[in-house]
Amino acid sequence: MSQDYNYDEQGQFFPFFVATLAGIVTIPLTYSAFKPSKEAANTAPRIQSDFRPDEADVIEKQRRKQKRAERKLKRMIAAAVGWAVIAWMIYLVANTSRTAVKVWDPYEVLGLSRSVDEKKIKSHYRKLSITQHPDKRRPDETKNETIQDINDQWVEITKAFKTLTDEDIRKNYELYGHPDGKQSFSIGIALPTFLVSESNGKYVLLLYGGILGVLLPYLLGSWWYGTQRMTKENILLSTAGKLFKEYKEEMTSSSVVSVLSAGDEYAEVRNGSRASSGLSTVEKNVMSTNSSLKLTQEDRRQLESLEDETRRKTLSLLWAYLGRIDLGDVTLNEEKFEAAAVAQQLNEAYLTMLPTWGNAQPLLSAYETTKGLIQAIPPGGSALLQLPHFTPEIARSIGESTASKNLTIQAFMNLTEQERRRLSIGPGLLSEDKYKTAMSTATKLPYAKVERAFFKVTGEKHITPGSLILLVIKIRVIPPGTTNIPEVNEADLEDLDPKEGDLDALHGRKGEQTIQPPLAHAPYFPRDHPPSYRAFLSEPKSGKIAVPPFKFQTFDKPIFQADGVTPTFNVVTLKAQFQAPPQAAEYPFRLHFICDSYLGFDHAQDIIMKVEEPTQAEEIVDEGEISEPEEDSLAGQMNALRGGEAKPKTRRIKQEEEDDDESDTEEEDSDDSDSDTDTDTDEE
Repeated sequence: MSQDYNYDEQGQFFPFFVATLAGIVTIPLTYSAFKPSKEAANTAPRIQSDFRPDEADVIEKQRRKQKRAERKLKRMIAAAVGWAVIAWMIYLVANTSRTAVKVWDPYEVLGLSRSVDEKKIKSHYRKLSITQHPDKRRPDETKNETIQDINDQWVEITKAFKTLTDEDIRKNYELYGHPDGKQSFSIGIALPTFLVSESNGKYVLLLYGGILGVLLPYLLGSWWYGTQRMTKENILLSTAGKLFKEYKEEMTSSSVVSVLSAGDEYAEVRNGSRASSGLSTVEKNVMSTNSSLKLTQEDRRQLESLEDETRRKTLSLLWAYLGRIDLGDVTLNEEKFEAAAVAQQLNEAYLTMLPTWGNAQPLLSAYETTKGLIQAIPPGGSALLQLPHFTPEIARSIGESTASKNLTIQAFMNLTEQERRRLSIGPGLLSEDKYKTAMSTATKLPYAKVERAFFKVTGEKHITPGSLILLVIKIRVIPPGTTNIPEVNEADLEDLDPKEGDLDALHGRKGEQTIQPPLAHAPYFPRDHPPSYRAFLSEPKSGKIAVPPFKFQTFDKPIFQADGVTPTFNVVTLKAQFQAPPQAAEYPFRLHFICDSYLGFDHAQDIIMKVEEPTQAEEIVDEGEISEPEEDSLAGQMNALRGGEAKPKTRRIKQEEEDDDESDTEEEDSDDSDSDTDTDTDEE
């Protein structure tokens, strides 16, 4: 028995092989390229507003540019090529003729049915020998027959006859499907012959070399280099090093803006001649005393001290963005909004780095910078600039009239309607329509009011050293200017422990709603930003961070009704888990609850954590619990006569009976009998 290797010369199987390989790659690639994004920026609702800033076209262009970058164009092209290959293979399968494998059948060779007996077979064979024998048959020239064809046909007829009449040959046929016994077989390889032909060898070798020697190393190198040059926060390692070096203990929001200008990402965005071109124009607009941006002397000194022109231009662009300054040039205005988007990304990474130094002030300054970048408001700017059509001049006029330098949106909306109109509408102020747009937007902003904050340990009444603590924050989303606010239900301010045995709830796997707040109303920011809330603890005296920030982006209950405008006033629970201090004492903390998208929406309060020794906690529990008397005691009988309920007698089991694991069967029976006697009051 021998074997042969045959290539797919007629292309019957090669399309199946290629289509299978292409499908293995193309199907998951297609899913990855076209699956709906689950990022909050793409799934969260929006605050509806008709307001459009003066540079709305430039901002919208930047947002469309970002959307195109997120479309995974390369994956889409690769998926399209894969489906084209699959379609081509399907076409070949549908249009390639099939070569059917013919099974050798002696009855078919002789032209007999399978029901004939041996006598008829022999008789038919004798008749064929008269007509088909090579000595008695002449080649048919019309069919292009040769003597060899006639000899081959007669050999087949003789072989079929012997198969049906000779016992040994018949056994071979029944066992192996052929009268000659085991036959050689061929292995088909689903590759076309041209791949192994000598004439095409150099081209195939070139193809293999291109794939294995060029394409594969390039893809692996690109992936490896990309992972090594970026941090997990998706910023360049070189940028992270610069941000680290720029840190100072006394950092204000202005100094954070300066730190963010050190990133190398700006140079990649503004490659080539764009890196420093237009610097003088930007600086002139930023430094002008007539602009709405009023830089401090320290900010001016910091800007003028920069020797790197690329960084100097970046910082100038950031100040121009924060001051909402029109630079008078389309390209520079586009770069201004690009710089704001990059700065926000760098600041998010910087927020993860700052807790390592342990100082609360730089962290709070970075959070203020985040809000400023999202709302396009410079450090120290009025929170009223977050409302549509409000300008620095209008905000300054309102602040002077109310004798409040830092008037928040909540405080402004708490004024009477008549007072708000008096302050906002008039010459040099807002028109009636602009005022209505601003007030409508203000009543849709998700201001989170902290109703209660406390510490607890799940399943325990007291906090002991080293235990896992939950910081529970109860909030209600109440938009500014909301009236008829219902009183909070005291029961909603409690946090009940999950039922005993509910492991999913204990480990946080219980299915709960994940409600997203609406996207930040940030008409000047060139990205869709989902708001998030951060909570951390600091030490009031030293200003050190005691517990690093926790981030919350979803709520467990709806905060707005179906119309997206009317608040539900639901009490939302936010939880953060960390370990208790190792020593028993009372620890005073400062709780900072921060909204990263809106100025003036933060909350801070003092909170005390009382950690008690385990023995002291047990004593308090024993003193605080008064149990019902047992039913067989005198007090229990007296309580029953008064109509009260007595606690059943507790089950008593001897300790020595529980620990006696090696006793024999008789001893176990005896122990069980004694136990039954002791606990007969529990059995029914």
